[in-house]
Formats: sequence, C-alpha cells, structure tokens
Amino acid sequence: MIPFLDLKAINSRHKTEIQEAISGVIDSGWYILGEAVKQFEEAFVTYCGTKHCIGVANGLDALILILRAYGYGPGDEIIVPANTYIASILAISAVGATPVLVEPDLKTYLINTASIEEKITKNTKAILLVHLYGQACPMDEINNIANKYNLKIIEDSAQAHGAIYKDTRVGNLGDASAFSFYPGKNLGALGDGGAVTTNDDKLAETLRALRNYGSHKKYENLYKGMNSRLDELQAPILSVKLKYLDVDNQKRREISQTYRKEINNPQIILPSVYGSEESHVWHLFVVRTIKREKLQKYLLDNGVQTVIHYPIPPHKQQAYREWNHLEFPITEQIHEEVLSLPISPVMSGDEIHKVIEVINKFD
Repeated sequence: MIPFLDLKAINSRHKTEIQEAISGVIDSGWYILGEAVKQFEEAFVTYCGTKHCIGVANGLDALILILRAYGYGPGDEIIVPANTYIASILAISAVGATPVLVEPDLKTYLINTASIEEKITKNTKAILLVHLYGQACPMDEINNIANKYNLKIIEDSAQAHGAIYKDTRVGNLGDASAFSFYPGKNLGALGDGGAVTTNDDKLAETLRALRNYGSHKKYENLYKGMNSRLDELQAPILSVKLKYLDVDNQKRREISQTYRKEINNPQIILPSVYGSEESHVWHLFVVRTIKREKLQKYLLDNGVQTVIHYPIPPHKQQAYREWNHLEFPITEQIHEEVLSLPISPVMSGDEIHKVIEVINKFD
C-alpha cells in the first residue's frame, strides 16, 4: 500500500537532530516561551522575509488572534473563499464578525478575484484569502481591490509554507498571515503549532500579549487575551525541519510535474498552476472526477491510499445550518469531485510511477 502521507518516514529522516533539539529544551529547564520559541520565530522571520513572527498554539488560533488584534467583531464583514477548510471561516465567527463567502476559480480552486468586489459593503473590513492546497493567490488583483476599498489582507497560509509569489514568500504578501504547523503540513510539528507573521509593529506587539493572557508583563493584563503559545518542545522541532523545507517543497514540485505530465486518463481533471512553478508547494495534489467514489475505491483496491479534501463545503455543514439553504455551485462541484493523491518528499520513484500507472488504467 502506498500511504497517502507517511509521517513516520518524513520525520525519521531528522530523528537524531530532533532528539537533540528536544533534549536541549529538557536540559534548559524553561518550558514556556523560552529560547527555543524565540529561535524559531527568528528563523521563520528570516525565511518569510517579515519583521515579526509570533508563535501560537495552532493555525486556527493564529487566525482568531489576527482578527482580535485588529478589533473585528459584530457588524464587521470579512470576505473569505467559500471552498476553504472550515477553520478559515470558524475564525471569523469566533470573533463575532460575519463571513462573506466568495466562489473560487474552478481552474485554480483559489478565490475568484473577479467576484470579490461585488461582495464588498460599507461593513467590509478585510479579505481573508487562502493559499489553498499550497498555491499562492493572485495577489496583484487582490491588492488592487484592497487598496481601492481600504481593506486589510489576511493570509491563511496554513497549506503554503514556502510558496513564492513574484519573489515574495507567502506570509509576507498581506497585512498579516496565519500559519499552521499541524503534523501533515509541509512544515509540520510533532503535534499542534501555529504562527502569525506580519510587518506591523503595533499588531505584533498586540499579538504577543493576546497569545499570553493579554499580558505584556506577568500579572498585568492589557487585553482579554487567551492562552495560545507555541509549545517550547515543538519550536525546536520546527527549527530543525525548516532547514529542509525548500528541498522538500522542490521534491513535491517534481512529483507534481511528473503527475501532470504522465497522468493521461481523460476522466481525470488535473490541477493547474496559474503562475510560476515556485508559486505552488503542492501541500496537496488534488484531481477531480465525477466518478470520485469509484476512483477512490479502485485506487485503494490497487494499493494507493487517497483522501478527500473536503467532502462537505462549509455552507452545508451542520455548524452553519443557517447557511444550508445557500447555493454556491462551483464550491459544491469542487467538494463533490476532488480527490487528493499521495504526494510527499519521501515518495520513491517506484511509488510515483505506480500511482500514475494505476490511475491511467481506471475505467
């Protein structure tokens, strides 16, 4: 069986370095917001090209904290793609603001920039864009809209660590960016973790307080904050793996290029890259077919594990039952047809070609 994602193999490559990093934290005697978190934040700042990185507990908290730091709440509207993972939308709901859903482009699965402007009202405060599946959004168009209406741009970069848009990495393309370090991400911890990157000094200062009970100084609380700190044991693991991120991303690009060149089944719609190859880091390689369930079963029967990202769109979830009557046909089509094939930096050539061979024989 070719696994969808072999996390054990991915992390085993760095086992010795990871063990040494963890031992260093244990020996330090400092386990919350210590030197390891500081070192990772500094390394990620250098990598992303931003002024600030604030390590937090997970990607959802990163989004929530950004929205709280900007002061968004009831009466404010935040534009967000309709076909995103639900966390992007949950963050908006968590601060009491209103998510305004926008259909994606069927070719790229990214937010359709042509549809954003018609959703803007006097209450719109920000565009929360998602670099879905690892592909950077078309920022020129989004920046033009944001500048025209004086809107903030918040990046959900949870799936796109290292993607580059016109010489600038995601995380440095908007006013603030949220990252997730969930184990399956391109840069994954051995547990939960997240971060916010920004060039805004004031925002960074507020975020550092908000993640730590709203406190800049122990027992003095400036804000009604929360406990959302990047774990001191996860930080050095991320520092180790960050050194290999670009190499791993390039391996993912090479696999995607092979898939796109050699998968030739007419029943399978392959993903596309709208910009340069480096704009996509292929967190997921997502194909579409109207015969998804049959294809998934066929692949499993032939030794290839796949995953559906995501079977139910946010507006059809029970959590948002007030939206269940709404129709977003492009989003619904995507969620009914997508299937993610194995792609990871530890896949062998034989595994890659087996996936291609098997899927080309699907009928």
